[in-house]
Amino acid sequence: MADELLLTVNGEPRRIAPGSSIADLVASLGLDPKKVAVERNAEIAPRSTLAEVILADGDVLEIVHFVGGG
Repeated sequence: MADELLLTVNGEPRRIAPGSSIADLVASLGLDPKKVAVERNAEIAPRSTLAEVILADGDVLEIVHFVGGG
C-alpha cells in the first residue's frame, strides 16, 4: 500500500494519506464541509456522503466553498 495518494484538487496536485475521505480532505484545506460543494471525477458528491466517500489514487476533485456576505 502506498504511503500517500496523489490527487488533483482544483487543478493542483495534492497528496493525502490512504483511507482519507472527502471530508478529511476538506478539513485539511481548512474548509467547513457544510459550506462546500465537491465534484469527484466529474460527479457531484452529495454533502451527506463526504465522510463516507474514501479517496483513491488519481482522483480529480473540484471544491467550491461558499462565502457569506451582505
